[in-house]
Order: sequence, then structure tokens, then C-alpha cells
Amino acid sequence: MRILTVSTLAAVAAAGLLLAQDQITTLKVDVDVVSILASVRDKRGGLVPNLEKADFTILEDGKPQPIKYFARETDLPLTIGLLVDVSGSQRNLIDIERSAASQFFRDVLRKKDLAFLISFGEESELLQDYTGSARLLTEGLNQLRVSSGVGGIHPGPVPTMGGPRGTVLYDAIYLAANEKLKGEVGRKVIVVITDGVDQGSRLTRNQAIEAAQKSDAVIYSIDYSDPRAYGPFGAGGGGEGELRKMSDETGGHVYKVDRKHSLDEVFKELQDEMRSQYSIGYTPLNDVKDGSYRHLEVRVANKDMKAQARKGYYAIKTETK
Repeated sequence: MRILTVSTLAAVAAAGLLLAQDQITTLKVDVDVVSILASVRDKRGGLVPNLEKADFTILEDGKPQPIKYFARETDLPLTIGLLVDVSGSQRNLIDIERSAASQFFRDVLRKKDLAFLISFGEESELLQDYTGSARLLTEGLNQLRVSSGVGGIHPGPVPTMGGPRGTVLYDAIYLAANEKLKGEVGRKVIVVITDGVDQGSRLTRNQAIEAAQKSDAVIYSIDYSDPRAYGPFGAGGGGEGELRKMSDETGGHVYKVDRKHSLDEVFKELQDEMRSQYSIGYTPLNDVKDGSYRHLEVRVANKDMKAQARKGYYAIKTETK
């Protein structure tokens, strides 16, 4: 096991990992290609898995871009980072999360797929590094324990100025994107199970989003909360808006667990979505690498369908080796 506290951020920055690294994805031989993962839904919300290249239009800062690469992602390798909230408010949900996530890994992982597991509460902890073994991931899930912030001078391994560190959601996403996913190739997703409430992160939601965008990672959020954890009236949670922002900006989706929609069902829907994606690549007509943020829009010819994809990327100069 390895503790991923926010002190890691200094080492990450010092190592220069805030700059984009050379990557060779399964779709490109040109390092200047922008890769987009997109899902398409019909007006009923159903996934549409059988579209062709001609059905899509890509716009960068409002200007159409010629699509260079196109593939359906049904069988292409996948790298998954599963982040599980183990703060005090999730205490009664951990056993359910452990069981459902274990089944998810058994169902979703295929040959050449990799996954890692991080828990986060008052700190982030790597419970299982990259593996294609559902058994090892299940063993990691068996190590999930409540990590609840406390008050005092030293509320955790890295004390914060002010209140206790209770749920370092944004720090965990940043670390997963920068430390684990940025150097990987191909499709990369972060799946986070949480009530969406952050308490004590050193970094902001927008910094977490930026890190995911720079690592080409899609954030899928599972909004899961226990009303019993917020007092007799069940007033708590409320982080769905934050989760939606992170998922929307990176091309992901927010799934809500409730009485009518179990965590097992959510994982099944998530599995279907990740196996129904389109991978689209293009070389930007604007080839200036000035570090600016470029807005992206993916359109589908059929007006009754809507594409779900990241909202932009950073035009960072590729480092030479």
C-alpha cells in the first residue's frame, strides 16, 4: 500500500509532470493529434454504438476540423482508475461498494485492460497499483477502511491550515490523473464513487478538471450518499453539481444511486458506456502550441442524438527528448 498525500503534488510539479508528455495512443502516429472519446445517446438516453465517421463533426473554437482517425471503442484497451470515498459519511456504504466494484472489475476487464484502486478520505491511499487481475483488485477492495478527518493541530498526515481534512476528493482526482494516468496511452477513465462533497483538498475542482483534461482522462462520477450519515433529517450530500461539472468537462457522465437504481445497476450501465465509445482524432488547423485552452464541440448529424465528449484541451508544446 502507498499513501498518496498532497505532499506528492510538490514532487509531481518538480518533476515537470504538469507539462504534457509525448504519448502514442492506439490511434495515432502523430503526436499532434487531439484524441477525443465520445459517447452518443438518443433522445431517450439510450447509447448509440453503430455510427460512422461521417456522422460526426468536430469543432475547435467554433471551426470545423478534419477528422483524421476514427474507431469504435468496443474492444480497444482500457485503463481504469477507481477512486472510492471512504470518509465518515460513507461508512455504511463501503461493504456495498466493495462487493459491487469487485463484480464490476470481473465483468469489465478484458485482455490488455489495466486498472488501479485508490481510496480517499482525509488522505488518498493507493490500495492496488496497475493490474489486469480482478482478483488482485478485489484484494485491494477488501482493504477499504473508513478514513475520517478529525480536528486538532494534526488532523492527518499532512495538516491543513484551518479545519479538518475530511474528504480530499479534488486532490485524489488530481493525483490519479497526474501521477497514474498521464504517462499511460490509449483510453483512460477515472471512476469516482462519492457523495461529491470535498472537505480539505489543497486543490480546487477546476485544478482537478484541468489535470484530467491534460492527461486525456474521462471522469465518470457515481453519486452515492447515505442519508443516515447527515443527521435525523437526512440533509447532506449535495455534491452532485460538483460531480456533474467534472464529468461534463471531461466527457463523462454522472450516475445516481438511489432506491430505484442500485450500485450494481450503475456499474452495469457504466460498463456498457465504456464499451460503446467512439475514439476520434484530428490534427488541429491551429497548430500553435501556446498553452491556451481550446474549446471543443462534437456534433452528430442526426439531431435526435447528442454526443458526450470533453469540452476542450490545452495546446501544450510537446517536450523533446
